[in-house]
Amino acid sequence: MKTPLKQAFDEAAKLPAEEQEALGRWIMEELAAERRWEDLFHRSPTQLSRLAQEARDEDRAGETKPLDPDRL
Repeated sequence: MKTPLKQAFDEAAKLPAEEQEALGRWIMEELAAERRWEDLFHRSPTQLSRLAQEARDEDRAGETKPLDPDRL
């Protein structure tokens, strides 16, 4: 049984060369972005905890309002 990644590569291999190149670049950019986010989160756990606590405090104090996607 093929893994999902192998299936994806098999399908991608059927694309024209230009589309394969674009897909390859996109995948590499996504992987790099994911590594950057992971690095940022690992280097700043104290700051993230502080921001999360601040958000909880604001919500408890009634300083927040529900998100309305239709008003974005």
